[in-house]
Amino acid sequence: MTPKKSSSSRTKEVKKKTSPVLYASAASAGFPAPGDDLVEKVLDIGTYMVRNPAATFFVRVAGDSMKDAHITTGDILVVDRSVSPTSGAIVVAAVFGELVVKRIKKKGVALLLVSENEEYEPIRVEDEGDCVIWGVVTGIVRKYA
Repeated sequence: MTPKKSSSSRTKEVKKKTSPVLYASAASAGFPAPGDDLVEKVLDIGTYMVRNPAATFFVRVAGDSMKDAHITTGDILVVDRSVSPTSGAIVVAAVFGELVVKRIKKKGVALLLVSENEEYEPIRVEDEGDCVIWGVVTGIVRKYA
């Protein structure tokens, strides 16, 4: 007579046999699409998120000043120093020695760093020495669990 396996032993066996895959078809956010059993190549998140490796860095977000742009505490920003900051772009900047993430707006000769949360006032930069743009945000990595 063979000894009966415990439920924890069966669970371990199932976990060993299964692994997550990336499917070639996209998940529909509207009407359901038929499933696709084709597995696409292995996803390299670095290659997917980074256009220019030599000019790109990552920075973790703390705070709620960009919440209306869907950037929240714990997010990791992909920042590219080779992209020119234009009005409307989200940037990482050093302002008076402190790193911030803000939307850049040009008003005449003045530069405004604007939060995406109405509780925060824009930062007006008049002297270039007070603000150094580190790079333009080109992506966000967010972990839900």
